[in-house]
Amino acid sequence: MPTKVEKDSITGRETTGHEWDGLKELNTPLPKWWLYVFYACIAFAVVWMIIYPAIPMTGLRGLSGWTARGAIGPELEAERAAREPMLAKLRAATPAQIAADPEMRGFALAGGRIAFANNCAGCHGAGGQGAQGGFPTLADDDWLYGGSFDAIRHTIAHGVRNGEDEEARGIAMPRFLADGLLKAQEVNDAAEYVLSLTGRATDEAAAQRGGQVFAENCVSCHGEKGEGNRDMGAPRLSDQVWLYGGDKASLTRTIGYSRAGVMPAWGKRLDPAIVNMLTVYVHSLGGGE
Repeated sequence: MPTKVEKDSITGRETTGHEWDGLKELNTPLPKWWLYVFYACIAFAVVWMIIYPAIPMTGLRGLSGWTARGAIGPELEAERAAREPMLAKLRAATPAQIAADPEMRGFALAGGRIAFANNCAGCHGAGGQGAQGGFPTLADDDWLYGGSFDAIRHTIAHGVRNGEDEEARGIAMPRFLADGLLKAQEVNDAAEYVLSLTGRATDEAAAQRGGQVFAENCVSCHGEKGEGNRDMGAPRLSDQVWLYGGDKASLTRTIGYSRAGVMPAWGKRLDPAIVNMLTVYVHSLGGGE
């Protein structure tokens, strides 16, 4: 609470006139040099905001017209000019030709790694390990549409079921339960049959019934023994590689309601040279054919 200003008997300084539970506050102002520096900083900040882009009143560009994006522009152009001869070679070559040329291969792997991190890692993982939920692993030897240079390039350039590219990969799997094509029991039996392809069926009678359901509805895409069909993008069902999970519940969900993952057509977004670099990089991850 306020009290009268008085001189402290110990320090000889005046108090501020404030007291809390018998404790009095000394009046100890900041050094003048500190205050002058503080005021100078405020004045400098105001001038800086007006000259350089910081506040709306100057159109976000500042009176000087300087922007960081504009300042780096010449450097980027110089970098593009330096890389253009190699990029031109990469555009003109096929991924197989690039991989066979040590100089182009080294450049493509370095650039492809960066392009992959910027455009692909969000779905396929930083190392191409993929993720359950429709994001294929790119570092193994199990390919939906083929792992050759040409197959990988086509997939990257045109994408999968994106509705924007006529050459996009993939067709939609029927929703057997949702669209009334199969009954719930038939879907269950088909799931048991698919499990039996890898020796994991839990109901042998259901698996036998499911074999007939599979033959009538699934063989045309997935093959008689679940070997898959790369031309259609129908995955192999006789291994342990699953995009959406290989347990009974996941298989029942897939058969009943379908899955239809989508991938952009990167050929419409990226320079052809970058598409080729991505192709070589993905092929090098370990599962290329």
